[in-house]
Amino acid sequence: QVQVVESGGGLVQAGASLRLSCTASGHTSNIYTLGWVRQAPGREREFVAAISWSATRRDYGDSVKGRIRISKADGDNTVYMQINSLKPEDTAVYYCAAGAGPYYTVDYSDWEYWGQGTQVTVSS
Repeated sequence: QVQVVESGGGLVQAGASLRLSCTASGHTSNIYTLGWVRQAPGREREFVAAISWSATRRDYGDSVKGRIRISKADGDNTVYMQINSLKPEDTAVYYCAAGAGPYYTVDYSDWEYWGQGTQVTVSS
């Protein structure tokens, strides 16, 4: 079993930056993907970013590309996501999840272990 815990959300003004953290614990030896999705009220979940456990692959959602950087040290259990130039439309609950493989994937329907989510609110 794998546990995923997010942190770093909050209320920020438009144009600010925010760094979210996500730590996976437990049987992490089977984890191939760590990623983030977000869900705004009344909207479907949206892929934000993903990184392979070895940190050799990274992918970003189209709506955030250029403003987000996901990072992780090889061997570390924590992934960081830096969001720059925040916009009110970035307001959402951000969920971190871990995918147990057998390969890296950005299809979050294949990610098995989910955190509780952290709220990000961007004021205009």
